[in-house]
Formats: sequence, structure tokens, C-alpha cells
Amino acid sequence: MKSFKETMAVLQTIGDNMVDLFHYLSLFVIGGTIVWSAVYEYIYIMSQGHAGLKDILLLFIYLELGAMVGIYFKTHRLPVQYLIYIAITALARHLVIDMQKVTDEFHIYLIVAIVTAILILSLSVLVFAFTATRYGRPEDAFDDHSDAKKES
Repeated sequence: MKSFKETMAVLQTIGDNMVDLFHYLSLFVIGGTIVWSAVYEYIYIMSQGHAGLKDILLLFIYLELGAMVGIYFKTHRLPVQYLIYIAITALARHLVIDMQKVTDEFHIYLIVAIVTAILILSLSVLVFAFTATRYGRPEDAFDDHSDAKKES
């Protein structure tokens, strides 16, 4: 008969495997949805006979989403920089495309707010890059620690 610790270890392993399975299935569904949406958008662009700036920026958003899912699939870590790139691209797309349709008196305030948000996001990418080169990334220490575990 198994001891309580052995039973708990088996249950922990089963739980870990179920979480991994959920991650992989979710990533495949999300990745498939991104590819499906990007292909649909590309077919629409081709049917129009030309691509506008809003279409190209949307394809860049799909590209960044796909890259983020790919990195998460390989490393099990969510790259925050990609989320920031997606936000910057989406805000730039909104600024270039949708702001042409706004005609009320708050137009200038909305433009300033979007440009300020893009500036703050850009500065945050700069801070991430600086701190990563100067102090390293938390996942680097985690990777070194897990490698040390494997060697012992």
C-alpha cells in the first residue's frame, strides 16, 4: 500500500500534467485563431485589390500575437514586451485610421492622450531593455537555478 506522501506525489504529477495539457491545448486554440484571423484578413485584402495602412498595421498586430504565442509555447513565459508592442501598434493604428473620423471638440485631447500613451509604452520598453542588460531578467536566474537542479 502506498504511503500518503507517495499518493500526494502521484496526484501532484497528474495535476502538473493536466495543467501542461491545458496550456498546450489553449496555445494551439489561440494560435489557430490568430492564423485563421490573419488569413481571413489577408484574403479580404487580396479581394480589395490593395492594402491600406490600416490593413498592414492589423497584419503586424497578428504577427506580434503569433510571435508572443510562439515564445510562450517554447518558454512557458509571457513576454511582456510583445504585449507592449501590440499595444503601441494598436494605438498607432487607432491614431492613424480612426482619428480621421473624429470631428468633435475633444479631438485634440484624444490625440494627445493616444500620443502620450504611445510615449509611455515606448519608454517602458526602454526601461525593460535597460534593466535586462544591467541587472538581468528574473527568468534568467530561474533558468540557471533549474539547470543546477538538473545537474545535481
